[in-house]
Amino acid sequence: GISHELMDTVERLTKEHYRKCMEQRFKEMVASKGLDVVQSEIKDLDWESTFFLRHLPVSNMSEIPDLDDDYRKIMKKFAAELEKLAEHLLDLLCENLGLEKGYIKSVFYGSKGPNFGTKVSNYPPCPKPDLIKGLRAHTDAGGIILLFQDDKVSGLQLLKDDQWIDVPPMRHSIVINLGDQLE
Repeated sequence: GISHELMDTVERLTKEHYRKCMEQRFKEMVASKGLDVVQSEIKDLDWESTFFLRHLPVSNMSEIPDLDDDYRKIMKKFAAELEKLAEHLLDLLCENLGLEKGYIKSVFYGSKGPNFGTKVSNYPPCPKPDLIKGLRAHTDAGGIILLFQDDKVSGLQLLKDDQWIDVPPMRHSIVINLGDQLE
């Protein structure tokens, strides 16, 4: 139910924000740590440039200084669409588990309301891809994770039966992942 136009705009503005505000900082961090000339595998580093937008219970978007107004507005609109999708998915899970509608949402509803945010990640080209991986193997801690992938860059994998399986990126799609707490 999320329009392709909205998804395209989010992707375009996110990439513009990275180029304008974060790319140089990431390059400086890489150089300062000597990561561009590493000689042996590094296992305790995630090769990503990120920032976090908190939407609920209280938004932090006005506190992030380098977000322009168009990006703030589109991310607020995108977050509202993702929130509706997440609530719908939680209701479907309740139905399939034989639980009362809204039960899972109420379990995740903290004293100040639900926690909901957007982690915005960029995975810049790595000078030593054989020595530094994108992200270390991990699980997601939360309830429901909605992942809007870049449709041109692969890399997402899921662990199934002790095998890592590639998740090919698909344009205009949202990967739905159940986090540790929900599982």
